[in-house]
Amino acid sequence: MYWINGQQQDHIPVADRAVQFGDGCFTTAWVKAGNVQHVNRHLARLQHAVSHLLMPDCHWATLEAEMRAAAAGCEEGVLKVILSRGQGGRGYSSQGVVGPTRILSLSGYPQHYHRWREQGIELAQSPITLARSTLLAGIKHLNRLEQVMIRAHLDHTSAQEALVTDTSGLLVECCAANLFWRKGSAVFTPDLSHAGVNGIMRQRIIELIEMSDAFSLHIVSETPATLEDAEEVIVCNALMPILPVRKIENWHYNGSKLLSFLQPRCC
Repeated sequence: MYWINGQQQDHIPVADRAVQFGDGCFTTAWVKAGNVQHVNRHLARLQHAVSHLLMPDCHWATLEAEMRAAAAGCEEGVLKVILSRGQGGRGYSSQGVVGPTRILSLSGYPQHYHRWREQGIELAQSPITLARSTLLAGIKHLNRLEQVMIRAHLDHTSAQEALVTDTSGLLVECCAANLFWRKGSAVFTPDLSHAGVNGIMRQRIIELIEMSDAFSLHIVSETPATLEDAEEVIVCNALMPILPVRKIENWHYNGSKLLSFLQPRCC
């Protein structure tokens, strides 16, 4: 089911800059029992992206109302919210553009996430690397061709997710999730200053660990080799929301201390 600027429809003009240039941002939320999970965090993510990308401001109260209305009556699903700069102009200039365009879609929840939470998943090292850009790092913008290519490679493996580095060989994230690992009481996650998406569940986990007496948080620039002696690896996003990683290439993980701490706090 789709809505564009509050109207139920599934067509968008070809002049929209989301089509022409991938000019916009998005977020993807878990809907449970008719409610958008972490709705305020999703709105804050969009607000940050709109400001950073110099897009016209959205009427946020209207968007929130549309998100809540779309989720109402849905037992479990996925709500995707796209904000495009809008329509107009042939070239890169945004002068004369009318916008923004609000695009909402509601789809079914990936049922395999329930199974993966119990069984864990495997990661495959991706040969596709992420370009380094301090301008766009952290933003969930509409230019996702790198992730499309990562997913295309992953589909030819037996793994459920990819382990992704940047062009300097440093760990960043997975194809559609953020990455954490534990060694003793120290919890690590990659620095996203140059590439990657700062997911809302990543933000939540960082907050929880910083408030915890049981763990210490370290945001690091490391190569995949650092995972060889990790006791525990997890991946997260707003839909999963947290999955244990059991295997990466020839490395195996059985720890659950961090997972046990996070799962009841991140559902």
